[in-house]
Amino acid sequence: MDGPIQPTFSDLFCGVGGLSLGFQSAGFVCVQAIDHDEAAAATYRANFSHPMRVEEITEKTTLVSTDVILGGPPCQGFSSAGLRRENDRRNTLVRVFSEQVAQQRPSAFVFENVEGFLTASAGDRVFDLLEPLIEAGYQIHLRKINAANYGIPQHRKRVIAVGGLGWVPTFPDATHTAYGAPGAMTPVRHLPFCPPIASALDSLPEPGTIPPGNPSGHWTRQLSEIDLQRIQKLRPGQSMKDLPEHLWHESYRRRAYRRVRDGTPTERRGGAPFGLRRLRGDQPSKTITSGAMTEFVHPADDRFLTLRECARIQTFPDDFTFHGSGGQIATQIGNAVPPRLGEIFARSLLADLQCHPMGRSVDQHGGLLSFLPTTGSGMSPALKAVCERIDVSFISATKDALSMEQLFLWR
Repeated sequence: MDGPIQPTFSDLFCGVGGLSLGFQSAGFVCVQAIDHDEAAAATYRANFSHPMRVEEITEKTTLVSTDVILGGPPCQGFSSAGLRRENDRRNTLVRVFSEQVAQQRPSAFVFENVEGFLTASAGDRVFDLLEPLIEAGYQIHLRKINAANYGIPQHRKRVIAVGGLGWVPTFPDATHTAYGAPGAMTPVRHLPFCPPIASALDSLPEPGTIPPGNPSGHWTRQLSEIDLQRIQKLRPGQSMKDLPEHLWHESYRRRAYRRVRDGTPTERRGGAPFGLRRLRGDQPSKTITSGAMTEFVHPADDRFLTLRECARIQTFPDDFTFHGSGGQIATQIGNAVPPRLGEIFARSLLADLQCHPMGRSVDQHGGLLSFLPTTGSGMSPALKAVCERIDVSFISATKDALSMEQLFLWR
């Protein structure tokens, strides 16, 4: 007797396949994956057997019909870790993703991006995402989350949109509370605590000093004398600002003493970047980025994290192999969606699809079902302005009886 039909998906801007791995683990079948980066493609192909194409994705890219389309368009144009170039062509790839979904009309889509997506270009990127999809008939949840609230051992704030074509999708509830980041504990105090970084790393052996290491990527370079001095002085949770000034990086020193036009020190405007930080073993890690190997110090050992430790914090299994130079691999790991987070959203969507016919055509209007733009208690002026635009354009027309606060929290 045949088993249940497995829904299919396409992964656009797939990178090394964090979302693909999560959806595959939940029972979905990948029909196609596409990315323009050759190094990421080499990693993807080494870990998956389904088709993967290397090409630039545009509105004219030919896709095979699937039940779900996933996508995380390149975020460097508006990442808080980048230079935020307003004219970066990668910013427009959000529109490419939404128009591809609107054209293909899958039963559902999942979109993921950095938190800076919400305020980029005064909210224009949010409109690039929502306008084509709502017009096509998708019912959408758009929320900022912290991965630690879903049991990922890392404070990783991301924006996720989930949409159903003519039906209301579920947005998975948080499963964990966490220390160490604004908003990670307040709304979910009754939940179990997120596993700390120590639990993600404790089964690894001592890292080697020669690549590739065992498991692959678990090796570390010998520290320079000054880096060793810096690291030895850092206690868990401390960063470069806690070190004597003679041990600061020169680049950190310039940023720490930089003055803005009105003469206010930057440390009174949010401070300089951390530069160097020893992680706390009893809390989730800070966000793993491409610079984690030279910025994040092991909670207990006097060394930087290894590539494999970064991959573990991102919830990649040890048999997931990465290809490319050390810098390319660090970028691949830092840019990826944690597979375990992807699996949580995949299982929620799978349950939804079992209740709704797949592949049907729907003519009704779409809508923004919920909009949660922050994981904390406050908003920046830029985010408030975006919220007002969202309210006027997508919410007020259908829910003008509710206050803005209710709308943002409405589920």
